[in-house]
Amino acid sequence: MGQGVGVRAMKRERWVRVGFGVLCVVVLVAAQALRPGMSGRIVPVSERRAMPPLELTQLGGGTWRLAEHRGDVVLVNYWATWCQPCWEETPGLIRLAQGTKGLAVVGISLDEGEGVQAKVAKFVREFGVPYPVAFPGKMSQMAYGMTGVPVTILLDKQGRVAKMYEGAVRERDFKKDVGVLLGE
Repeated sequence: MGQGVGVRAMKRERWVRVGFGVLCVVVLVAAQALRPGMSGRIVPVSERRAMPPLELTQLGGGTWRLAEHRGDVVLVNYWATWCQPCWEETPGLIRLAQGTKGLAVVGISLDEGEGVQAKVAKFVREFGVPYPVAFPGKMSQMAYGMTGVPVTILLDKQGRVAKMYEGAVRERDFKKDVGVLLGE
């Protein structure tokens, strides 16, 4: 029985490393697509780069896959329960997710430590978050280039990085940019 537990732990560790590697690539591609000076506007279609495949473990089970949202504009929002700007941004994301046809939103919690699932579940319940919330695996946000949260990556209908936001964003700014991409 002890060997079976060890094998499961090794497999879990391998998947965490794979997930970490994928997330590193995702953030690097997004950063490359948004050269200095580009974060203030939507990247022109000819300069957009595809987001690498993204598969995330969802709160409550299941897997969220970027590939399943081809044809939708996608907002990938990195956040944490301890982040005050994230608290301020969340109600606008909720309204946007509920009121925008053709938009998929996923929240990626960067919370770490013991009891993380319970903390995130409480946040989701209290705010009434209707969109999927997922986890990137066991790693520090600093490890993959983020200097703070929230960070949001906006993808066009073909899964290409159109814009990256750092810090809390007003609902009207998200709405404007999402509208542009929905019209493409």
